[in-house]
Amino acid sequence: MATRFLEKKDYTILDRNVRTPHGEIDIVAKKNNRLFFVEVKTRSSMKFGNPEESITETKIIHMIESAQSFLQEHPDLESDWQIDVIAVQKQLDGRLPIINHFPNAIS
Repeated sequence: MATRFLEKKDYTILDRNVRTPHGEIDIVAKKNNRLFFVEVKTRSSMKFGNPEESITETKIIHMIESAQSFLQEHPDLESDWQIDVIAVQKQLDGRLPIINHFPNAIS
């Protein structure tokens, strides 16, 4: 869902589920000569809050370190970059999920 959401907004998906020594990068995308490292959080209910609320300080550190590790492994992709978050809230009644995009969420 998140990759389709980004593709509809003219992002090019470069990779998915990238493993680094510091954690996993859900989506690596590019748009307008800028790299985007995207963390996707999904929830089926609001019992534990909004999906984006599950990103802890530790997760933020791992996301930054993972992005830096990816860039070291792919010097040919060096450009400006940012970390975005996409929150997906599934609807129990069968409606389409609610997708919220938080650009440059980690800075």
